[in-house]
Amino acid sequence: MKFQLDFGQASYQIQRYDSQSVTINDKIYTQSIIVMPEYLSEWAVKDFNRLEPDHFQRLRALCPEVVLLGTGAAIHFPTPELLTPLTHDGIGVEVMNTPAACRTYMILMAEGRKVAAALLFE
Repeated sequence: MKFQLDFGQASYQIQRYDSQSVTINDKIYTQSIIVMPEYLSEWAVKDFNRLEPDHFQRLRALCPEVVLLGTGAAIHFPTPELLTPLTHDGIGVEVMNTPAACRTYMILMAEGRKVAAALLFE
């Protein structure tokens, strides 16, 4: 018997990733992005140290259940003030390195969850 993981009807699936880039639907991205099962956009964040509350307001407007913040090769935790736009509305936030965020995104997407991966690259 052959088993195959079903990703449903999601339009944006991560195919490959590392701390420098991600490949989604055969296109390589090296700049910061936001990806959801039915949404993909550049994220105007140059690096972790330049994150501002407005960056998280943009994520909040997408109304995800959970945000996976991929912070590059290493895990960097944002201050609680930065995450206030999300936590105030009960949106879960998980901080991890970018490869882990990509793996977790694919699992949650396959479960039909409304997940957003906000991915930073170094």
